[in-house]
Amino acid sequence: MNRPDLASAIRRLDYYIRGVAAEIVPHAYFARRLQHLRQDLDRLSADPELLARVDYCNKLTVGELHPIDAERQPTPWDGSRYYYDFMETRRFFDPSLRCRVLFGDVRHIPDQPTIVKSRPIDGDNRNSILLKLDRLRHFKLHDDPYAFEEKQPLAVWRGNVQTLPWRQRLVERHYDNPRCDVGPAPQAYGRFAAKPYLSPIDQMRYRYILSIEGNDVATNLKWIMASNSLCLMPRPRFETWFLEGRLIAGTHYVELRPDYEDLDEKIDHYEKNPAEAKALVANANAYVRQFLDHRQEKLVQLLVLEKYFKSTGQLP
Repeated sequence: MNRPDLASAIRRLDYYIRGVAAEIVPHAYFARRLQHLRQDLDRLSADPELLARVDYCNKLTVGELHPIDAERQPTPWDGSRYYYDFMETRRFFDPSLRCRVLFGDVRHIPDQPTIVKSRPIDGDNRNSILLKLDRLRHFKLHDDPYAFEEKQPLAVWRGNVQTLPWRQRLVERHYDNPRCDVGPAPQAYGRFAAKPYLSPIDQMRYRYILSIEGNDVATNLKWIMASNSLCLMPRPRFETWFLEGRLIAGTHYVELRPDYEDLDEKIDHYEKNPAEAKALVANANAYVRQFLDHRQEKLVQLLVLEKYFKSTGQLP
């Protein structure tokens, strides 16, 4: 086991130990902690920027009744990482409060207010309430050891393409492109052989990293935007706690056509205008920083879930 694998294993072990240990702590302990946090919650509620973030994750209107059917309590067997992430916020509130939860890659909008990891960006998505779920996979960031100028002036991408036509288009169009290192991994796709695995740090050797959605969002988007490389991608269709729907093309990332026909053109432009590229990278880094304050993240999630209980008529 190499050092990155060992570090990941230790991180996962610590995550599950903490999650299991919290299960045996009485609710009264978390109820008291919630009261101690009330002043901080009130302060966040008075911050227009953070309040806008809460209202973006939970678009239900307090004062309007949004009824929900009774739902059984989720268990670790429904998806342990989702469960422990959900319970990290849920256990602060009265266990008798009802909450609809849908784990996994959610691509549709539920018919009742439901806690989800992901939702469609377009349309009326009020019934999809975002919490920071599956964070062990989606919010794993890495320190970039390379300055933008030191990186190879190429675009890179690796990923599974088997059932995803939008990823297949990328491989078909740019597998043999000398301006790119693009390929399927870990499995081959048709005549396109699988390319060697590249870790996030390996991919950071390139100036341009492609972020292509999978079943819902692109898992690599967060660490790309935290790096010194420039993120290139089509306009996102789904969003998570990372609020992909708030990203602005030409400010936080470079937008590509869905057929990727303009990839060479985009690379040429930013090779000729490196200052523009570095400005976008700086904006992306600044966007990521709002998710790095762990205490603030906890408080925002508490406000999102508290608003859920109020909007469904369960809290005054």
